[in-house]
Amino acid sequence: MKPIILRTTAVAVVMAGASVAQADDLTLCWAAWDPANALVELSKDFEAKSGHSMSFEFVPWPNFADRMLNELNSGGKLCDLLIGDSQWIGGGAENGHYVKLNDFFDAEGISMDDFAPATVYAYSTWPKGTPNYYALPAMGDANGWFYRKDWFERDDIKAAFKAETGRDLGEPKTQREMLEIAQFFQGREIDGETRYGAAIFTERGSEGITMGVTGALYPWGFKYENTPGSYDMEGAVNSAEAVEALEFYKEFYETATPPGYSDSYMEQGLDAFKSGQVAMAMNWFAFFPGLYADPNTGGDKIDFFVNPPQNQAGSTLGGQGISVVAYSDKQEAALEYIKWFAQPDIQATWWELGGYSAHNSVLNDPGFVDSAPFAGDFLEAMESVQDFWQEPAYAELLLAMQKRVHDYVVADRGTAKEALDKLIEDWTEVFEDEGKL
Repeated sequence: MKPIILRTTAVAVVMAGASVAQADDLTLCWAAWDPANALVELSKDFEAKSGHSMSFEFVPWPNFADRMLNELNSGGKLCDLLIGDSQWIGGGAENGHYVKLNDFFDAEGISMDDFAPATVYAYSTWPKGTPNYYALPAMGDANGWFYRKDWFERDDIKAAFKAETGRDLGEPKTQREMLEIAQFFQGREIDGETRYGAAIFTERGSEGITMGVTGALYPWGFKYENTPGSYDMEGAVNSAEAVEALEFYKEFYETATPPGYSDSYMEQGLDAFKSGQVAMAMNWFAFFPGLYADPNTGGDKIDFFVNPPQNQAGSTLGGQGISVVAYSDKQEAALEYIKWFAQPDIQATWWELGGYSAHNSVLNDPGFVDSAPFAGDFLEAMESVQDFWQEPAYAELLLAMQKRVHDYVVADRGTAKEALDKLIEDWTEVFEDEGKL
């Protein structure tokens, strides 16, 4: 009950001060997942200190983009604050959905130099890399991997792997090593049950297979453009390395995943791992605290690793920035929340509760790497992240990639080269419609 007492006191103070604005009820919109629950707990401190009260609109991931982008495009007033996906930043800025925060940051002494550069670039800036900020980095994230450490350490399994491959079983150092491990576990009987290699992303309806495929494309050296900002995609999107990576992902799907996982994303992958179906799984770092805490497959039964390199290091960027919605009638109070959230001590608590701070004071703390079994992997991943197009036409670009790669990987239509050639055609049409080609 303590937070309620504090909140009541704060409201009384606010209401008593003639020069202080009236307390507001702010609504923060985000996806429905574990970090959102942590943010509710964290925000009790803001309520107590500010006198404002917080409401939350959390939408399941499969519906999150449609729900929130429709809200923004209609000028809706549901959200005062929005933790929107990194890919939305271009549309949020160019379409006037987000409040530009430069003057506010300057007035309040909030420096983007205090946040990890990759997160500032991806979550906050538009045009990319310019000092024009439309969000504060809120939730660092990347696609990583976790595995059944207890299986990897069993003498019988280690001996069998050594006999089959000639090398020791351990965390993979390359993408191809990872596939070899997954194929080793595929169909293997462990403790009287048939197990499978890995749960990967194959979902077509929202963004799943794109987020999974790029986990292979980026380590192979995939680029969206030959020259950044030029939209010259021929020879980049369909390069020999990109073709090889897409073929690799299809082989992974066909030879090392559970049966029936043709439309799998976050929840399906988590279920496959927690139920003991798979030896490994890809998913967002955001889920790793909950995985480690799981009573059945967490603790000393689980461990984590960064998406392995192939030709180079590369991880698919997740995560979001927090923006003030331009249509809100409570922008002043929403900016108070941004100011509160940016404080180093709040950022430290955010990490402790299960959120992924992007603040350098947290990430560079000498004790950070040892603060969680996945903390060091998270730092490593964030050094080599790449994101999808952040263009205002992001939704059309994403739908095209979802179709082309799902048709090839899951539906077994055509070749990898044909899929990527068609994707360039799709994207070219979108950018022509946007007047950028």
